[in-house]
Amino acid sequence: MFILRQTQPSSMRVRDWQDILEDVVENDNNPDQWRAVGGDRRSGIGEDLYLAHPSTGVYQLKTYAKNPYEVEGVGTQVARRIDDEIDPLFPEEGSGLFGVQQPIEDEREAEQKAKDLETVLETHADAPTTPEALFEDLMETLDSPAYGPMEFDTHGRPDSMTDLTDTFEEAEELLDAELEDLIDEGVTRGFQ
Repeated sequence: MFILRQTQPSSMRVRDWQDILEDVVENDNNPDQWRAVGGDRRSGIGEDLYLAHPSTGVYQLKTYAKNPYEVEGVGTQVARRIDDEIDPLFPEEGSGLFGVQQPIEDEREAEQKAKDLETVLETHADAPTTPEALFEDLMETLDSPAYGPMEFDTHGRPDSMTDLTDTFEEAEELLDAELEDLIDEGVTRGFQ
């Protein structure tokens, strides 16, 4: 299998990080085949995140918390497919887990989801289970569009993240510059 990589930074489509997540949410591929790697940015404030799916490819996101209630960021698709070089850089089962959720739209749906979740929790409470099995049943009950194993370091960078950053070096440079512009625009300096 070959990987299609963007070779010209100027041709890369940098978008708001939430637009990238919308692509993930709207994707109709198997939701349980997503994998992710994340951690601190190599330089500067914020976090890096790579999301991958065998049928969709790899997305790279860079975010920072402008304040406790507002996150800003940018992202792009860095590969359309996952090749044998990239595949081992994403975790398999047994790592941490992540899930992407869409908000529940109305009260009736919220009540039904709550009942369904209660049933799932009761079932797992009464039978032998694993954390992974509980998580998968919860994500399926909530109709999560994307979930799976994740390696995330809250105080550094996983080794595989450094390899991904080196592999997609042009995207790294472009997204870093875009995020720095966002940070500069969003940070006010001085006294009031």
